[in-house]
Amino acid sequence: MTAVAELMDYAEVVERFDPVLGLEVHVELNTNTKMFCGCPTAFGAEPNTQVCPTCLGLPGSLPVVNRKAVESAIRIGLALNCEIAEWCRFARKNYFYPDMPKNFQTSQYDEPIAFNGHLDVVLDDGEVFRVGIERAHMEEDTGKSLHVGGSGGRIHGAEHSLLDYNRAGVPLIEIVTKPVEGAGERAPEVARAYVTALRDLLRALDVSDVRMDQGSLRCDANVSLKPKGTAEFGTRTETKNVNSLRSVERAVRYEMCRQAAVLTGGGSVVQETRHFDESTGSTAAGRRKETSEDYRYFPEPDLVPLAPSREWVKELSATLPELPWERRKRAQEEWGLSDAELRDLVNAGALELVAETVEAGASPDEARGWWVSYLAQQANARGVEIADLPITPKQVARVIALVAEGALTNKLARQVVDGVLAGEGEPDEVVAARGLRVVSDDSALLAAVDEALAAQPDVAEKIRGGKVQAAGAIVGAVMKATRGQADAKRVRELVIERCS
Repeated sequence: MTAVAELMDYAEVVERFDPVLGLEVHVELNTNTKMFCGCPTAFGAEPNTQVCPTCLGLPGSLPVVNRKAVESAIRIGLALNCEIAEWCRFARKNYFYPDMPKNFQTSQYDEPIAFNGHLDVVLDDGEVFRVGIERAHMEEDTGKSLHVGGSGGRIHGAEHSLLDYNRAGVPLIEIVTKPVEGAGERAPEVARAYVTALRDLLRALDVSDVRMDQGSLRCDANVSLKPKGTAEFGTRTETKNVNSLRSVERAVRYEMCRQAAVLTGGGSVVQETRHFDESTGSTAAGRRKETSEDYRYFPEPDLVPLAPSREWVKELSATLPELPWERRKRAQEEWGLSDAELRDLVNAGALELVAETVEAGASPDEARGWWVSYLAQQANARGVEIADLPITPKQVARVIALVAEGALTNKLARQVVDGVLAGEGEPDEVVAARGLRVVSDDSALLAAVDEALAAQPDVAEKIRGGKVQAAGAIVGAVMKATRGQADAKRVRELVIERCS
């Protein structure tokens, strides 16, 4: 059993040390085929059914570059304010790992397609922090190992391992920051805000589904400490494949506290990879970290260099969408949102959903009310992101329209949404199948009113005596009899008319 690491109190850490971060984010592109072959990239297929001689690295097979992946790489680079190389090439990164079928990864080394950029990220209090981008380069993903037996899905203690090469060769963009300095006590928050902003940007570019839970967006968090007043960087650790925004922040904070305890205790930080444990919020040692020399990079002999024309780069620049932070500012002004209301929308992951619901005809207030309240509750209950709920903004807008038309009450509208979420069809189909439309026919309502008045003669007498507030009991009885499908306002009017 691994011993629990000694940790320094966070306040003391930031008083004695300056943290330096380096964030490496791997993004799986949403191309239909792999980086160097025609195999499909769909997630969740049966193991080893999406492979061919090229992505398995069989002798005699030759790679061909995926043009769409190159296009996505350039668009990502432009959105990150990077320079786009006029000439670049692929390299072989040599290392052995069971899920690496070729025993090397086709990547880019010192000649990336995009370099020297930046991304401005907004922290929780509105402060803007600029993160420098060293490079964004193209490469291929590895396969996946499944360790059977033992605990935690790790190789240690496993009885045997299974290999799935479906993911091998899927196009990746690795985005590497320059050393992030000057964040101080806010370093963990900066790390989370950066990955959040990057995820939002990539989603807006429509180059990836950025599903951290499925591994299409993964962050490796490098952390080192240097004593206050010194310039030389400390030894770094790299926490691999952190797969949630909250975990990025927790992993950075934990490593700062752990490394500080090691250094003040007279020890030395080991340059190594580490694994983050979601359940405990701690990191554990993996393997000693290689340097670039260990990978024996050399130019890929089976691929010609890439030379994106300036005309092509200019054409791709024109395809960039409105950036997420620009869209937020515009939405805030158009919808009249306070800073807190905007933050709630963004934190709920509902801004784009609300925008699309408004575009489908709903008012901003109604659209926001549905997504950040009832639908957010449904997402929490199901344990999914709100964007992954099986309901579209267009369907939500239709429910809102039905309420505005008087065909549904708010209570009935929630039942319609439940039906859509359950896969029962479009909102109008759910209304028809469940018989949820509001009863607006006065003759039907009068019959229900008369029945309720007859059942409660004492209440009817009070209403006739001028105590109109007693009408609420009759209205409630009618609403119950009509399963909530009556127009409560109209029912009240009819009750008072009947008792006049």
